[in-house]
Amino acid sequence: MSQYPMTAEGAEKLREELHHLKSVRRPQIIEAIAEAREHGDLKENAEYHAAREQQSFCEGRIQDIEGKLSNAQIIDVTKMQNTGKVIFGTTVTILNVQNDEETTYRIVGDDEADIKANRISVNSPIARGLIGKMIDDVVNIQTPAGTVEFEIIEVEYI
Repeated sequence: MSQYPMTAEGAEKLREELHHLKSVRRPQIIEAIAEAREHGDLKENAEYHAAREQQSFCEGRIQDIEGKLSNAQIIDVTKMQNTGKVIFGTTVTILNVQNDEETTYRIVGDDEADIKANRISVNSPIARGLIGKMIDDVVNIQTPAGTVEFEIIEVEYI
């Protein structure tokens, strides 16, 4: 399998979720299944079926997280020298040349992306257009609204 880029912060959040699922959620579900079994006939026991469904979801999520962590290529830009070049994990401030609107994005892995928190996926059109560019470069990026011209005004390795 290929490796997937992930920030150190994103990997830590996944490890925390995995720990919670294994040490808190899984025992809760096992207890709920045992309690539901005590109610008798399992064919018509809605509590039992709901608990089994939760168990299935929980186990699937555990496998998903373990798979992602085992194939993660963790990149910590705080340990790199800031060359002014936009790379995975950097925080980039760009200026929309047409309307003078400044926006700051952090380029992260697919699972970490959250546009409300200004974290964009490395595979998004904006990130793909910025990767490899330097401070003061002007780039044209195809967006749903058409081609937009951006100037890179700051690159932070934080």
